[in-house]
Amino acid sequence: MSAGLYSTKLGDDGSWVVFCHGLFGQGKNWTQIAKVLAERHRVLLLDMPQHGRSPWSPHFDYLDAADQVADTIADAAGEPVALVGHSMGGKIAMALALRHPEQVERLCVVDVAPVAYSSGREFVGYVRAMRGLDLASLATRADADAALADAVPNQVVRGFLLQNLRRSPDGQGWAWQPNLEVIENDLDVITGWPAERLSGLPPYDGPVLWVRGERSEHVSDEHGDGMSALFPRLRRVTIKGAGHWVHSEQPESFLAVLQQFLGD
Repeated sequence: MSAGLYSTKLGDDGSWVVFCHGLFGQGKNWTQIAKVLAERHRVLLLDMPQHGRSPWSPHFDYLDAADQVADTIADAAGEPVALVGHSMGGKIAMALALRHPEQVERLCVVDVAPVAYSSGREFVGYVRAMRGLDLASLATRADADAALADAVPNQVVRGFLLQNLRRSPDGQGWAWQPNLEVIENDLDVITGWPAERLSGLPPYDGPVLWVRGERSEHVSDEHGDGMSALFPRLRRVTIKGAGHWVHSEQPESFLAVLQQFLGD
């Protein structure tokens, strides 16, 4: 634990690699990748603000989130790191690299672009279904799965969301780890991008790996110019057979690309 954000460290030697997860995620989502990297690196898995075991606040803000991650990196590593971010975490990582370039030795952005996305309706449905669950009536996690089945019919997505359901601290009943109220209220911020607030900053001049899933709709060719303007030392890679959750859908391919980027 360091500087406010909940963190898990793997590995004892080597350069630092820090992971930022996406919406409804947790640092532990990267454990499979991190265990391999920890053979040659020190790896830090972070719970993003409003998620996992990290603190809640009244609002979500990308610049505040980036600064919180930066503070955590400064406290835990004390040296520039390789920063990896997926989706929402990718936007946090990009904002951090632009605001605190001295802390980022290299940057890997996974299946997200520095743009505002117009569609967040599916996420609204997820949040409302999660908030509408009667936690007091649940006896088992299977009960929660059954209760969410109509609102979230995709079993993989439902399982991902249910990773956020934990026993209450007193051991009685259940509680959601993410700040669902803030996520619902600030969803336009989360799907957006603070372009104007970052516009006065120079481009990040470190090496950047931009990974997208072949079947994902989150990154398209039209995003390329905007990405290159912010990150001129950009290398693009498409992972075949992957959708938005590249690292979980094609972990071996993603790991190979990331290890090459890290110089392993």
